[in-house]
Formats: sequence, structure tokens, C-alpha cells
Amino acid sequence: MHLYNLTLQHGSAVSQAVVGAFSGTKAQEIAFAKGTVLQLARVEVLADGAARVVPLLDQPVFGTIRSIASFRVVGGSKDYLIVGSDSGRIVILEYMPESNSLVRLHMETFGKSGMRRIVPGEYLATDPKGRAVMIGALEKQKFVYVLNRDAATRLTISSPLEAHKSHTLTLDLIGVDVEFDNPVFAALEVDYSEVDASAMSGETQPPYTDKYLTFYELDLGLNHVVRKWSEPVDPTSHKLIQIPGGKDGPSGVLVCAENCLTWRHMDHPEIKVPLPRRVNYLEDASRGLLVAAAVTHRLKGRFFVLLQSDEGDLYRLTMFLGEDGTVADMKIKYFDTVPVASSLLILKSGYLVVTAEFGNHHVYRIEDLGESDTDQHEYAASEVGDEMFVYFTPRDLRNLALVYEVDAPNPLMTAEVLNLSAEESPQIYALCGRGANSTFRTIRPGLELSEVAVTEVPGLPTGVWTTKLRTDDPFDAYIVVSFSNATVVFAVGETVEEVTDSGLLADAQTLCVQHMGVDDLVQVHPHGIRHVKGDKRTFEWKAPPGCPIERATANPHQLLIALQGGELVYFELDHNGLLNEHPERRTMPAPVTCLDIGAVPEGRLRNRYAAVGCADATVRVLCLDPDECLEPQSMQALNAAPESLCAVEMLDAGSATPGATATYLHIGLANGVMIRSTVDPASGELNDARLRFLGPRAPRLYRTQVGGSPALLALSSRSWLSYTYLGRAHMAAVQYDALDYAAGFATEVFPEALIAVARNTLRILVPDKLGAALTSQSTELTYTPRACCVHPVSRHFVVLEGDQNTYAPAEASQLLQEKANEFEDDSVIHYRDAFPEARFGQIKAHRGKWASCIRILNPVDGNTVQVVQLDPDVYALSAAVVQFASAPNDTFLVVGTTTGLVYPRTVAAANLHTYRFVDNGTRIEHVHATPVDDVPRALAAFHGRLVAGVGRMLRVYDLGKKRLLKKSENRQIPTLVMWIGVTGGRLVIGDQQESVHVATFRFQDNRIVVFADDVIPRWVTAVTMLDYDTFAAGDKFGNLFVLRLPRELSQEIDDDPTGNRVMYERSVLHGAAHKLVSVAEFFVGDAITSLHKAALVTGGREVLLYTTVGGAIACAIPLASKDDVEFFSQLEVQMRTAAESLVGRDHLRFRGTYKPVKAVTDGDLCEQFLSLPLDRKRDVAEELGRTVLEVTKRIEDLRARSAF
Repeated sequence: MHLYNLTLQHGSAVSQAVVGAFSGTKAQEIAFAKGTVLQLARVEVLADGAARVVPLLDQPVFGTIRSIASFRVVGGSKDYLIVGSDSGRIVILEYMPESNSLVRLHMETFGKSGMRRIVPGEYLATDPKGRAVMIGALEKQKFVYVLNRDAATRLTISSPLEAHKSHTLTLDLIGVDVEFDNPVFAALEVDYSEVDASAMSGETQPPYTDKYLTFYELDLGLNHVVRKWSEPVDPTSHKLIQIPGGKDGPSGVLVCAENCLTWRHMDHPEIKVPLPRRVNYLEDASRGLLVAAAVTHRLKGRFFVLLQSDEGDLYRLTMFLGEDGTVADMKIKYFDTVPVASSLLILKSGYLVVTAEFGNHHVYRIEDLGESDTDQHEYAASEVGDEMFVYFTPRDLRNLALVYEVDAPNPLMTAEVLNLSAEESPQIYALCGRGANSTFRTIRPGLELSEVAVTEVPGLPTGVWTTKLRTDDPFDAYIVVSFSNATVVFAVGETVEEVTDSGLLADAQTLCVQHMGVDDLVQVHPHGIRHVKGDKRTFEWKAPPGCPIERATANPHQLLIALQGGELVYFELDHNGLLNEHPERRTMPAPVTCLDIGAVPEGRLRNRYAAVGCADATVRVLCLDPDECLEPQSMQALNAAPESLCAVEMLDAGSATPGATATYLHIGLANGVMIRSTVDPASGELNDARLRFLGPRAPRLYRTQVGGSPALLALSSRSWLSYTYLGRAHMAAVQYDALDYAAGFATEVFPEALIAVARNTLRILVPDKLGAALTSQSTELTYTPRACCVHPVSRHFVVLEGDQNTYAPAEASQLLQEKANEFEDDSVIHYRDAFPEARFGQIKAHRGKWASCIRILNPVDGNTVQVVQLDPDVYALSAAVVQFASAPNDTFLVVGTTTGLVYPRTVAAANLHTYRFVDNGTRIEHVHATPVDDVPRALAAFHGRLVAGVGRMLRVYDLGKKRLLKKSENRQIPTLVMWIGVTGGRLVIGDQQESVHVATFRFQDNRIVVFADDVIPRWVTAVTMLDYDTFAAGDKFGNLFVLRLPRELSQEIDDDPTGNRVMYERSVLHGAAHKLVSVAEFFVGDAITSLHKAALVTGGREVLLYTTVGGAIACAIPLASKDDVEFFSQLEVQMRTAAESLVGRDHLRFRGTYKPVKAVTDGDLCEQFLSLPLDRKRDVAEELGRTVLEVTKRIEDLRARSAF
């Protein structure tokens, strides 16, 4: 077995984001750190004040990004990006907008690779003037690099200056704004030297440890770093915020602690202000309020700090300076409530970008700075004094307006891959999110189409076209809709209205409409050609009697028609604006099924070639030059009759010139296959044919415009869009109803829309979220989803939800009633209604409190059928649908629950609840509950019984009248059963810490015997069966691995009729008697949450699909031939040097972080070949003994045939 790992969707979890003018213009870009991917995006402001996030670049770095920061050297015009990673190197990157790429300017090595607590990279702090950067580790080490420019204005970086201090933990690190004085960095530190000494001496009670705010100064004259100032701070301090200095502010830092904020600066008294808390009648006063994120925004002559608490509330903090320039007072005020963020960014255009810790990211337009909000009280440090708590009442958005959401499925808890909608490719049903913002998502491959308008038309259209009135018009003026015996013309203006004065023939079916010349319209109908001049004069060309026109194609200068019987007639527009028929005609050897003339190349009078498809399953390219008009140039034999042709000039990835294009002829066949061939501009030869199955219906092909470049729309049983985006070619299915006919449509509001016909409706559509491989539909959930299963008949999902430190609805209502009686205020009862949890988050309860429910929902329409709320403190964490042999007429749902679960893992009680499905599997009713000894973490159906993982015990239960009856038990699992798989009489068990175990069940005496396990301890999070002897698994550290039971051992176990052999064998390495063999090893970089074996493409091979907690979806494709294995393995070796990691991480070491990579090729690295400059592509291809075209084709074909 050899696998080819390919990412389908990068993770959406953003650990950090920074903003800067990376392109060197006035526009601002945002850099997102997404685990192993660095993304650059821009917020594009639309005409109506809305905005959208437009990705510019998604760059896998083949390393883990730990921190990022932006800086600009003094006198510079653009910002640079500095990255700290697990490579043990500090890297400075520059964005090159011309090539849309990140270029590494400097890379300095300072330590070992990997994420170690004493190796810097966890923290990055830059001097506000761009003169220096400090990179720090969690413990001990800090380095300072001096940044400058040489005589040629090139950025330079110095050797590192040490600022180490042993026995010191760093909690935060920022740069201090000191204008042009020596750069100063502030660190929040803990000195544990006394704790370490007391532990070494054997003292049982460790001494108390203070936290310190320490200032490090870089002396630019002496080139030395010193600890200039260190003072103890609040022991709950956890974050530092930079305060502007010089003319803009007092400098210093804001120290964030529980429930309070303190301004600190060298040789100045501290100023403290409390952090307001929500009015909450069920408040846990012992729980401190923390600051999750903050951003400082400068205005003319003033500034303010926008902070966010860990409940999502935003506060605006302002400072008032005294005559000596120091802080005299601070005021804080509630601003608004948004999702809890990992980063807050304020753009110059007046927008706030919130990168949420969990769930979708948001863009808000700042409507007001909060100064006119008189409803909220503003607390001043001078007034509040030492008061413990101050409060505010939250409300809906007032100062912010939500304008855009970026889909982010993180955390992706688990997923199922099923085809419940009977579509051509399976759907991914994912449980995503956390708390009240959780969602059940149906994820499909493809591109979204936004529906702008839908209008019914009388009858069934046979075609639709759009056309301008004049060549220089930027937008379309007419929509022409053809029926079987009529044509309707709509004029496009502020409204779309039917017109009768267009000059087009209204009582005949239209075959083609084309704007020609300066202001002419040409209509082709079965009986002739109608040429309408700009002054409404018309010219007619009549088809010969008995030979109606069957096919037609045109561009602004040329027209080609096919008469019945296969005769071709060619017309060309002369200098007088009249259509001239070429004297020579050509009769094709078979009836003509389709025609196409591509667009006229820029700077030319005509397109040299026309493509003609015939019923004899051939496509011929004919020359249109005057000297050899309609002469055949080339022919391509097909395996089915062509039904549609479309030549499109698109980006040529193999050209030496950046941005060069090539003409691709797309052929839609009757069997649903589309072929893309390259047309040689000199000879007209067709080569480099690429095949793709689009659907059972013959594709209809149309030219359109997407992203400012020509694109192709293919309409089959579902629609497809082939387009160029960010320098890469994309072919994506469109997630929309099946369309019959379409045309490009340009209006002032939507310059790149589509006009389409679906049955008897006319629809205006706009492609959305270009470049995205997947689309999703969401259903809101109440709590964090934990597990799911599917009813086998109704196909309804059972979703288990639960959150800790949360009150159950019944308990919250009871407590609010008690508070209402205490305060004698009935409005307290409606507190949860006034502040819905979906908007403001759940009420925080104390440790050990749980809220949980069981939800039955229809995945096709997303409707919830039933919600079963569980008792307070009960948490549902596992479920299985079981058909018990003792009750064959009923289907049961068994749910594992705990009561009062706290970590480390202890429970007050645990149960297996049995429910019966009713109403055809759409609802459940409770049957009974069975107490168990430990956490029931895994359940599965097993030969008419239930097998359950209860703590470290494996048990088999049967159905009883009042409870489940225990039939068998095994206590050989080391720690905690996380997953159970059934294959025949075997059980595959995933253990929390000790990898995978294989057991057999002895039916004759109801005994479970573990006979094989792994030799490496692994913290398993997901497992799936690949075949009878092979299992794929993922662990919490991001490793994907495949284990196999040796074939001889498997045969011996199956051939032993008594099963006595495995019972009495001696254990090996304190485990089972036999060991599993490692087949494949690969480091993904994120915790794997689910694994599935599925075929993603119609007719494609089965792949191993997996999801990660960060929201990534990827697959491992088994390579079918030895030639594929050798080719992609050699390509990967070449790409390790041709496309080095931006952060300097060694690719082989990264993919083998925990265990050396084995039998897996990194497809993401291989696909970087498509982004290389042509000269480097040629070098790689020469090393492989191939051409660039061959390498490109194999890379693209592998993805197209197995994934999307």
C-alpha cells in the first residue's frame, strides 16, 4: 500500500492574524496563521457599504506556524511579515503582488526544530518603528534581532542578541512604543527558581511565585540587551497590550488580569480600572473575567483600545493624560458583543475583522465609536476605586454592523461521509463548533451560486443569450429567450422588461444571437439569418428550401452555420458592416451535431479556426483564413458523439511568459464526458486531451467571464465551472439546481453574473466564493456536538450535544425562579429570553455542571424532528443504533451518559440509556437505563447485541426488560476504550493512550480475547476499517497511520475452530501475544477527528478521507500502480529542493515529526509544482525524464479522478 495525501480544504482555525500594507500600496492586507498554512487576504469594500474577504494567497509552509508579526522599517512604504515556527528559524517574508507570492528575504537559525518550550518562536514582538524584533520561548530563551536597510534600501537583519534568563517562564511578549529611543520590549514573566529549589530539597509545600512585568532595552549604540526594569504584577495577569507613545499617547503597557486592567510604565504610578461584568443573576462570582483579545487604534491626536473578554463582550478603553504627559485617568465602557476572537483587527477603511476562536469569522462595519452611546455607563479609574465588581447590561449590536461571514467549520468534532441526498458524489456531514454557536453542516464539493432573481416564463425555453447594443458598452442591453416557435426579447435597465422593437424576429425559434460590428445584431433561426443594423435596418439571408439551419455559432466578426445534411456556410463581416457569404461551402461526412468559433484574438480580424462536431463521433478543426477557408486542419476521434463545443482562451500553465494564455477546445459528449484539448495556434492540431465525467446528461458548454478572465460553464445533470483564480486553473461543480441553458450576463451591479434557464424559469445567478473547493449548509445546534449516528432506514441523524460548566434549561429556569422570588422581580425569570444564548453565549456554571441533549434531525433539509433534553449534569457522549436479536422488529438507540463528570476522569454516575425508535425511525422513546462502573466512551452493534467500552473494560450486552444484560467482559484494555469497530467475529478497539487492539469473540463461551496490539503508544482519536485485516487511525498529535494484522496470523486465528490458541499464548512487551505491523505513517499537523473510506468521485477509486479539529478536510489516495508510486515519490524528492518551506522547515522531518514517514507521498508538496516558475518546472521535469506537460497532467488527473 502506498498513499498520496491531498488536502481538499485547509483548516479554518486562525491562531493569529496581523494587518499591514504588504503589497506596498494604500490597500491593507491581512495575514492569517492557520496552523500549517499562511493565508493572505484583503477586505474588499462594495458599493453598498458591505464588504467581503477576498483570499489572495494560501501558502502551505510545511511547518507549524507558532507566531506572526508585521513591521515596517523607518522610511519604508510597505510592511513585511515575520514568522516564528517549529523550524528553529526566524523568517522575514515579502509579498510580491506581481507574482502573487511570498518571497523569503531572510532566514536566521537560532535553535533546534520542533515545538520545544526552550526554543524561541512562541512569541514575536516588533518595535513599533521597525528597528528590532524579539523572539521568545516559553522558557528561558529570548533573542533580539536588529532590522535595518543597506545603501541599496534592502532589508538587513543582524546576528541575534541574547536576552536569556534561566528559571523564567514567559506568558506574553510585546514591543513598547518609545518613539525613537532605544527599542524596549515588555515581557510578562514568572520566576520559578525558588519553586525549583524547594522541589529539589524535598519540600512538600512549594513557595508562592510572583508574576513580573519586565522591560528589556536594546542599546543600539552598544548593541546589547539589558533587563531595564522589573516589577511584580497581579498574580492573575495573563496579557499585555501596547499603548501608543510619543505624540499619540503615554507609552507603557496595559496589563490584563482577572477582572481588572492596569496601566504600567517605568517610574510611573500604576492606574487600575475594573473590567465590567455582565448583569447575570446566575453569576459565579468566583470565576474571573479574562481578556481574550485586544486592538489599539490611533486617531488624530488620540487613540483608544478595544478589548474583548472571554465572554465575547467588547470594551472601549480611553486614557486621559495629565500635564506631565502621564496617565491621569482611564475610562472603560461596554462597546458591543461579538464571538470570542483569537485576534481583533481594525482596518483604515473602518471595518473590524474578528477571527473567532470557534466557528465563522466575521467582518463588521464600525458605525460609531461608542461616544454617542449614553445608555451604557462609562467607568473611570478615579471614580471606581477599589470596588470589587462593576456591571453592565449587554444588548444587540449598536456600534457595529455585521457585513460578512467567512465559513469556518472549526472545531470539526466528527463527521460522516454518506450519500443521503442521492447525488452523484457523497456528502460530508460534519459536527462543528462549540457551545451555542455549534452547527451541523452538510458539506458538498463545488462552488456556490448566489441567486439574484427568479422569474417564470411561459413555456419551456430552448435557449438564452445576452447581447450588448454597441461594442464599447460595458454591460448587456438585451436578454433573448428562445422557445420552440417564438423568441422573446427583454431589455435590461433599472428593471427587466419585454420589448418588441429590437428588430429580432419574434415568431421563430432562435438558434443564435450575436452582437456584431459596432452596433449590429445578428439572429440565426431555422429559416435564415436576420441582420439588424444599429439604425434598425434589417437584412435577411434565406436558407435553401428543404435545408433548414440546424446549428450556428458566431463571434463579433464571424458566423458559421450548418444546414440540414451537413453543409457548412461561412459568413464574415466586411469593412462596410455587412455579412458576406464565403463562396465555397463544405459538406461534412456526417450530420453536424455542434459548432463553435472562439473569440477573436486581440489585434486580429478573425479567429483562424472553427470546430465542427459530427455524428460519426469526430471533431474536426477547420481553417477560416480566406485562402483556405473551411479546409480541415485536424481531427479528433471520440468514443461518443459530440453534443457541444466551446473554445475558450484561458491561462496557459506551461507558458514561459507569466499570464500567457492558450486556446482550449472543450467537447461535451453524449455519454456525459467532457474532453479538453489544446488547440495549436499555428497548425490547428488538437493535443493534450483531458477527460472528465460531468454527469449522465450530455454537457452543454457556454463561454462566460469569472474573475476578469474567460471561463467555461458546463451544464449536465449538475453544472460545472472551469475558471482561473489567483493564477491557478479550477474545475468545480456548482451546488445549484440543474440548469438547461445559460449565458454570461454583465450588469452594473453584477458585472460577472449568469442568466440561466431551469425548466420554465429564468434565473440570474452570481458565482460566489471563488477558489473554494467545498460548500456547506448549516443547521444550528444548542450545545457542542459530541457524537452522531444514523438510523439505517429513515436516514435521520442522531446528534449528541453537551457542554460542561453550563446549566441545563430546567435547572436554569428553576434557579432564575428562585432569584426572582429573592429579588421580588418577575423579569428575572425571562433573563434567558432577553439574552439568547445563541447571541450572547451560555451562562457559565461552576465545575461539574453539564447540559446535554439528544437531537434527531433530517440531514436532507436540516430540520430538527425531536430534541430530548437530559437531566441536569448528565452528559451524553456515545451512541449506537442496535438491532437486538431478542427484539428483531424494533430498532434501538443506546446512549452512553455520565453524571457530574469532572477531569481527571471521575464521575458521580454513568449509565447506558436505551431508546426505541418510533414513527419510522424519526423519533425515540425511553425504554430503560443501565448503570455502569465507568465512562461509556464507545458503543457499537455486534451480532444482535451491544458491545460497549466502559472505561478500560470491554463488555457485551443483550437487551433485557428492565435493563441491559451483561453477557461478557474483558479488562485487558490499558486505559480507556475510545472506539470500537466490528468485522466478522473480531473487535477492533482504539485505546486512549495505547493505540489499536484486536480481539476475537468466542461465541461458544461468550469470551472476548485480545490477541494483537500495537508496539507504539498512540493517543487514538479516530479509527476506521480499510479491510478485514487493515485499520487506519489518527491520534491527537496529528499522526495518520495504517496498521495491519499479518496475513498468516489472521488466517491462523480464523482457522482455529476452538479459539483456544489465542487464550493461552504468552504476552509480548506487556501486551498482547501478537503485534500489528505498521503499513503507513504520516504527520498531518492537526488532531484527526474522523476517518472514513469512501469514493468521492463518480467512478473513482475509494480513498481514505479524514477531518481535523482545525476544520481541514483531506484524503489519502491509494496509488494503484507501481509506476504511479515511483513517479510521485520521485516528484516529491525533487520538490523538496525545488519548493523549499517558506519557514525553513525540513519537509521530511516535518512529515515524520513523531515517526519517520512511511509509504505516503505528500500530494500538497507535489501540487506546488503547478505554482513554480517555468524554468524550475523544466528542471524538475528533466530530472524525472518527463516534459512539463506530462508532469502537470498526471498531477491534475490524479486529483480529478479521485478527489475534487
